[in-house]
Amino acid sequence: MTTEELRESLLSAPKNGYARLRDGQREEMEAYCKGYAAFMDACKTEREATAWASAMAEQNGFVPAKPGMTVKPGDKVYLNNRGKNILLAVVGSESLRNGANICAAHVDSPRMDLKPNPLYEDSEIAYFKTHYYGGIKKYQWPTVPLALHGVVCRKDGSTVTITIGEDENDPILVVSDLLVHLSGDQMKKSLAEGITGEQLNVILGSEPLEGEGSDLVKLHIMKLLNEKYGIVEADFHSAELTIVPAGKCREVGLDRSLLGAYGHDDRVCAYAEIEPLLRLGTPKHTAVCVLADKEEIGSVGISGMQSQVFEYFMGILCDAQGVDLRECFANSFCLSADVSNAFDPNFAETCDKRNNSQLNYGVAICKYTGSRGKGGASDASAEAMSHVRTTLDNAGVVWQIATLGKVDQGGGGTVAAYMANRNIVTVDAGVPVLCMHAPLELVSKLDCYMTMKACEAIYLA
Repeated sequence: MTTEELRESLLSAPKNGYARLRDGQREEMEAYCKGYAAFMDACKTEREATAWASAMAEQNGFVPAKPGMTVKPGDKVYLNNRGKNILLAVVGSESLRNGANICAAHVDSPRMDLKPNPLYEDSEIAYFKTHYYGGIKKYQWPTVPLALHGVVCRKDGSTVTITIGEDENDPILVVSDLLVHLSGDQMKKSLAEGITGEQLNVILGSEPLEGEGSDLVKLHIMKLLNEKYGIVEADFHSAELTIVPAGKCREVGLDRSLLGAYGHDDRVCAYAEIEPLLRLGTPKHTAVCVLADKEEIGSVGISGMQSQVFEYFMGILCDAQGVDLRECFANSFCLSADVSNAFDPNFAETCDKRNNSQLNYGVAICKYTGSRGKGGASDASAEAMSHVRTTLDNAGVVWQIATLGKVDQGGGGTVAAYMANRNIVTVDAGVPVLCMHAPLELVSKLDCYMTMKACEAIYLA
């Protein structure tokens, strides 16, 4: 054999995904990404994503899962878990005794949550106090246009949904920063210390009501909220209100090859999971989509991946077929669909380029996560990796291998460990992201599309 023949047969030489698109796929990619952008505009919190997914499930023939229900191949069921996360399934032609094919992502993203007593006035400016949620660089959030999203449960038991800052006629909110002219001391601090958590106070207004007394600006803000939403200050004690970046998902770059938005991590993978499931026929193995909450703070709580809601949902399906849940789990496969870090040449020193995901090279498969010595990792077996490779290759999916940065640089985790703890074979895969956890994140259209194709291939395996 010649040197070139040996090179072709023995060595791995990944190609940019645009060189591997087949006829018609570019048009499919653009259409898919338009749908994804609309999803991102509508869903900036886990509650909004869950509500959207529930509505789409109903429109596509899914019915609520209930204990004691009967199911047959092709049936579509879902479980909305308290409005915070959702699980969906299309029943396969084979028994759940042979396992299910599962794709699991999360729909929460780093943000700023309002404290229980958030509203105050200082120096005749009204503010909300916040407590940041998940891993953020605090210095990135001042001077960014912000919006208020969430729900308030009033004393009478009624619930009101609040969204301020997204409509073009809405005011926006903002966290202030120190002017450069007086920032000598601030500029000497580390990036982590330049803005503290207690300085992430959101400006609400500055006009006082007419009259005597203190806190007239605060009173004005509360009056406006009462007139529009019928709430009083005590109602903040039974509210879930969050501050997120305002604005829509936008195309980025002169070639429009990227999408910029808040919350690609991990709603880009959540959409990639649910979009093919909604149009899925009857698969061989039951196909399951999990959109979880609380991943950014450890997958804890009643709506996180560590909760028993997954067992509850799968138990309903297994009971309908007379299958032991443990046997189902032992024969199941899960693609933990979460983002990876795309290689950024501006910060090349943080990554091992030979093992890092890149924009436009397709869905990134990650054998292990964790940090510094694989701490907290879900480390997929060789057999599990082989299953994914073969499945994606057979489906013509463009994919690449990924790790999260240099060994001693840091790291992170996904829901994979909690699925693996259930005795489910699990592999991580997802969309490479630039500026992960920033108020604006960037992803490649091609990688978004190929991640959807990967989820579709797993469902049909």
